[in-house]
Amino acid sequence: MKIDQKVLLNIDLKSQQEVFTLIAEEAVKEGYGNDKEAILVGLKNRELEGTTGMMDGFAIPHAKSKSILKSSLIILKLNKGIEWDSMDGKKIEFVISLLIPEEEKGTSHLKLLSKVARLLMREDAKNDLKQAMTEIEIENVLNKYIVD
Repeated sequence: MKIDQKVLLNIDLKSQQEVFTLIAEEAVKEGYGNDKEAILVGLKNRELEGTTGMMDGFAIPHAKSKSILKSSLIILKLNKGIEWDSMDGKKIEFVISLLIPEEEKGTSHLKLLSKVARLLMREDAKNDLKQAMTEIEIENVLNKYIVD
């Protein structure tokens, strides 16, 4: 599964809302989607179903929408942790956002989500991501664990 990825490092954001806004803006800017507001609504609605804040400072917000044109990942490495209602109560510092076209919601979406979730169960993978200092290093870690 080849998937487009955009990595943003050293990001200063203060809230989950700011994270969602940046993801939606980047999705449109990169051509992954065509409607910032619809993507923003998709991310917020998914979060209302249950937190996407995982363990150890990671979150995997995701959205399915007709406004998303191609499956993609937007990765944010934050300078400072933000509140997210994560499973372990820790602040989120690393965001791996999945954007999935509506017509792929049962296939690519579940496959990709399960790969990202499995990645975040591996201490070595989480450590590799946290220690990565460049976009290339983060992409290499993701490709190692996610792309097949």
